[in-house]
Amino acid sequence: MSEKTANPAPLGLLGFGVTTVLLNYVHNFRLMQIDAVILGMGIFYGGLAQIIAGVLEYRRGNTFGTTAFTSYGLFWLSFVALNWLGTSQVARYGVWPFSYPYNITPWLAGNEAFAAYFFMWGLFTLMMFFGTIKKNRALQFVFASLAVLFFLLAAREGLVASTFLVANSAAWNLFTQVIGVEGIICGLSAVYLAIAEVLNETYGKTVLPICPVT
Repeated sequence: MSEKTANPAPLGLLGFGVTTVLLNYVHNFRLMQIDAVILGMGIFYGGLAQIIAGVLEYRRGNTFGTTAFTSYGLFWLSFVALNWLGTSQVARYGVWPFSYPYNITPWLAGNEAFAAYFFMWGLFTLMMFFGTIKKNRALQFVFASLAVLFFLLAAREGLVASTFLVANSAAWNLFTQVIGVEGIICGLSAVYLAIAEVLNETYGKTVLPICPVT
């Protein structure tokens, strides 16, 4: 007798969506520092929840879901590592693996490195977008808006690295806030899709439309 398995996609989408909204609202739109709330969510909900969803998608034989959720889960863990574990404050207190002497500041990624980092994630997301063509419009919007978000972040870091844009200037602040709005929309679209899948399955009918491709 076969046993029905639950759909892990809403878990992964919520892990991605909620964390993305928080990051873009606090760090980009409000121009505030990345704090413990963002880093904690990045480790557990944005990171581990998506990796768990990816593993469960593997058991369901879903290659697309496995690749997407595990990749973005690991993205969030790498993002936390870049913004927390590599900082001099953490290193000063001897947190493994960055246990530097007190008078040494560890190397931190610069704007050019972050530009390449975000560009490659944007390229990956763009390629994954083509895997959504036969799924549904809601998922297509999530991936399209995420690709735009990554490319905007890459552009900002690249412009700062090339000195065409001065960090913390009025132009930089405006560009960053535009990125924040786009990121919030992207995150909310993932949250919408997750809740739609939960409610549609629960009620056995279309409660929130996701526009499947026919």
